[in-house]
Amino acid sequence: MRIVLQRVAHAAVTVDGHETGSIGKGFLLLLGVSDTDTEEVADKMVDKISRLRVFPDENGKTNLSLSQVEGEILVVSQFTLYADCRKGNRPSFAGAGSPQLANRLYEYAAARFGTFAKRVQTGSFGADMKVSLLNDGPFTLVLDSETICPATT
Repeated sequence: MRIVLQRVAHAAVTVDGHETGSIGKGFLLLLGVSDTDTEEVADKMVDKISRLRVFPDENGKTNLSLSQVEGEILVVSQFTLYADCRKGNRPSFAGAGSPQLANRLYEYAAARFGTFAKRVQTGSFGADMKVSLLNDGPFTLVLDSETICPATT
């Protein structure tokens, strides 16, 4: 699972000109799923994000988590996070999870984010979405389950 996390002042997603989700202060999460991802991987990624201290405290230090600032989350499915651009000029998306698996884990993760976020909004899986945001910082992190929760052997 790959997630691009952007700390935002606000963010919104629209489909066909209709807003499907919007948030104030919090995280915009672009979430991509691979065929090897499971609910256990999603749980570990959600748990990691829930503990990230990336919001400033009273001294301007990044010491506060999303729940401590009563932040919100907008989750947008993003299979293109698994683009492979090594060969040629047209990206391959063979590493992305099947639509059925990706949608199931996307919805699962969005529900899990609701356990620590003030409010969770989502895009529309598989749709042509337009995402707008005001990045706060800017503060952007790239999280990959291969490094956050590597398989144990």
